[in-house]
Amino acid sequence: MGVNIKPLSDRVLVEPVAAETQTASGLYIPDTAKEKPLKGTVVAIGNGKKDEPMTVKVGDTVLYGKYSGTELKFEGTDYLIMREDDILAII
Repeated sequence: MGVNIKPLSDRVLVEPVAAETQTASGLYIPDTAKEKPLKGTVVAIGNGKKDEPMTVKVGDTVLYGKYSGTELKFEGTDYLIMREDDILAII
């Protein structure tokens, strides 16, 4: 993936999946009604804390909370940077 961002400590850089544009029944969702995605792919990880190694690894698909992380735009791509504790599950 080749991102030049290296998170520090227990932080993780996540690329959110694209928001759904169409429902399962075929209806198109307008931009004003789209929900923020709660799933993404880990792009980069920090070194972890002194006595706590990182659980996630680059390439994992993860679920995170609705208000987790800080939004970041780098080279035209949207990312979220968050603590590993903000990640709810690896799928």
